[in-house]
Amino acid sequence: MDLILSLLQQMCVYLMLAYMLSKTPIFIPLFSLSNRVSHKFSIYVLFSLFCILGTYFGLQINDAIANTRAIGAVMGGLFGGPLVGFAVGLTGGIHRYTLGGFTDLACTISTTAEGLIGGVVHLYFIKKKKKEALFNPLVVLYVTFTAEIIQMLLILAIAKPFDQAAALVADIAAPMIIANSIGAAFFMSILQDRKTIFEEYSATFSRRALNIAERSVGILVHGFNTDNASKIARIIYEETNVGAVAITDNDKILAFVGIGDDHHKLNRPISSQSTLDSITENRIIYLDGKDNAYQCSISQDCKLGSALIIPLRTGDKVIGTIKLYEPKRKLFSTINMSMAEGIAQLLSSQILHGEYIHKQTLLNQSEIKLLQAQVNPHFLFNALNTISAITRRDPDKARSLIQHLSQFFRSNLKQNIETVSLKEELAHVNAYLTIEKARFTDRLSVEMDIELSLLERAVPSFTLQPLVENAIKHGISTKIEGGKIRIYSEETADGHRVIVEDNAGTFIAPEHDHEGLGMQIVDKRLSNKFGRDAALKIEVENDTYTRMSFIIPAREKTTETRTTITS
Repeated sequence: MDLILSLLQQMCVYLMLAYMLSKTPIFIPLFSLSNRVSHKFSIYVLFSLFCILGTYFGLQINDAIANTRAIGAVMGGLFGGPLVGFAVGLTGGIHRYTLGGFTDLACTISTTAEGLIGGVVHLYFIKKKKKEALFNPLVVLYVTFTAEIIQMLLILAIAKPFDQAAALVADIAAPMIIANSIGAAFFMSILQDRKTIFEEYSATFSRRALNIAERSVGILVHGFNTDNASKIARIIYEETNVGAVAITDNDKILAFVGIGDDHHKLNRPISSQSTLDSITENRIIYLDGKDNAYQCSISQDCKLGSALIIPLRTGDKVIGTIKLYEPKRKLFSTINMSMAEGIAQLLSSQILHGEYIHKQTLLNQSEIKLLQAQVNPHFLFNALNTISAITRRDPDKARSLIQHLSQFFRSNLKQNIETVSLKEELAHVNAYLTIEKARFTDRLSVEMDIELSLLERAVPSFTLQPLVENAIKHGISTKIEGGKIRIYSEETADGHRVIVEDNAGTFIAPEHDHEGLGMQIVDKRLSNKFGRDAALKIEVENDTYTRMSFIIPAREKTTETRTTITS
């Protein structure tokens, strides 16, 4: 009993040290289970030190040492994999061997085996795609318990003389098995708490995205220039806490805020080849500073070590870039990377809307772009807020919503396509509605009943989504109990009428033209495509329904079949 208490006391010192270190960036690689060599090396060094400390904290018993060395060896394997676990165990074992005693060889082999056992368990859970199990304190307890039993068996098998080894095992087996197993479980519990805090912190990034959207709305409408770009860059820099933020057009730096602003001067021509590649190839470029090296093209002494470059687009045309930087020796947050893409889409929409205002033209292509710029910016941060709330409760559903959000914005990028099939338009609306249903939960139900022969008919792009958004914004969202949206078709003498109907009946025609601009453009483009008789028609029965519809003119007759979806 005295030995157990002594080992537990030593373990408390060990755990206190672990707790203090868990609050430092040293432990960040443990949470990510990264395969980067630098992370593996950090894990090796960290747990090798814990292994050695476990020996020094041990107690001399019959020319041997009762210790907590197994905690470092097993944990090193669990976090680093077989190779790192083997290296940690071997390092701790060699250190123990240098201290001598009749169990020196047995302890060297057993400590190496314990690290390898942790590594094998790591490999098992990674292959089973159960990474979270590695952070379970009970799993760590069972693994360490098993590893310590194996250590006792190895001492009996290797240490000589056998009688002395047997007596030693009889004295230290129970205390070491208990102390190491409990210690490893508590160690993992500390890390699990830190991981939970880290995940909660990550969730706050969604709220930061909302703040960026709210603060930036309307700025770029007044022009994509140095003054407005600087305002946007400052907002993003303050909300994301990245090392630096830059915005460029296709030729020069419009804004730069953060580390390196002493040499990244405004209106300086773009000299970074990566930025030029992003513009010419219309693609996102990520330079992590390791696999894809980043080197400032302006100053060799620049402290920035990684960069994320995202093109800003109006249609298929790239008009500039937004760039996020992190300093050297700092990891680029995955959340920041994902959020940056959404921000770029939002800014692109604002720039597009601004171009419309300045040009004041209703040419078909400009009308398409303006409709996409008219997508309510609040949809982006409402979607992010919904995903943030669902992530902890239902990760699978959150992943599905992210896919639908990606599909929605991918459809938005088709800004130069004047017409699409009704099937594509319905898929775009379905992605939008999936996210809105997650936000409204059981307050929103949707039914689609469209004749199959209409699915391949061409309609002006971005026709249905504004009608559905209007039904939600001015209809369903105004009712506490929620409501239902129906998207269906009816045969008429002239063809088929496609109808978007809500059961709220609360639509009121806008008093000012600019408030209903999106609906006006939908109406005009339908008229241009199908004729005035097919234009947008709005019917309202107060507190009963609002119907917005248009006609797809008839062509050759086909067998009538329908596709019906209810959700």
